[in-house]
Amino acid sequence: MPSPTYKLFAQAIRQRKQIVCLYGGHRRELCPIILGHRKGGGEAALTFQFAGESSSKLPHGGQWRCLLLSGASNVELRDGPWRTGSSHEQPQSCVDIVDLDVNPKSPYEPRRSSKPTRRA
Repeated sequence: MPSPTYKLFAQAIRQRKQIVCLYGGHRRELCPIILGHRKGGGEAALTFQFAGESSSKLPHGGQWRCLLLSGASNVELRDGPWRTGSSHEQPQSCVDIVDLDVNPKSPYEPRRSSKPTRRA
């Protein structure tokens, strides 16, 4: 059974909404790109963080981040431009079992479609 946080991340992917949350004690502004589980069963998301804070300086333009969803709190969805960064050239190793992937040509064989849906 997916956690409430997992459901919000899935909704953000399907509706192309931004997420604002606390993670590692820092306020993050991000777009989830891939959602699923780690080999050990934990829920995880590959995200693109474009604003907010982190323990290391966030580069201008943003940075790819792997989030274990058990560490995310105060998760809120919001409208705003969908951001994915300029490129992601390395294969991702954040999510082992991919449930949703924004990329329509995903090489990870996601279990569900992430085609955008109407915003409620």
